[in-house]
Amino acid sequence: MPKITFLHKDGRQSVIEAPENWSIMQTAVENGIDEIEGACGGSMACATCHCYIDPAWAARVEAQDNEKSGEEEDILDMAFDVRETSRLGCQIKLTEALDGLIIALPGTDTNW
Repeated sequence: MPKITFLHKDGRQSVIEAPENWSIMQTAVENGIDEIEGACGGSMACATCHCYIDPAWAARVEAQDNEKSGEEEDILDMAFDVRETSRLGCQIKLTEALDGLIIALPGTDTNW
């Protein structure tokens, strides 16, 4: 199972193992990561699963058939503090190739 590190705005880190093919959103919601709400249940109708992908991982995320669509870009337009590596967590499916992925949650101060 891939492990994901969530960086919280208060400086905490949560390292979570998730089953393959779960989304980042599902992983966060199922493990009590409060900053990811997932209000639409993963139907890409809101931006409450907005997160930031560590730039060192961005190409690997896209290479795993997780490319950002135009529709995702449109939904991200509704999100707060959108950055270059902003993504909707519901659109990224986890695989073993993403073991070690680092995700910053909204409001987190990173050096990215």
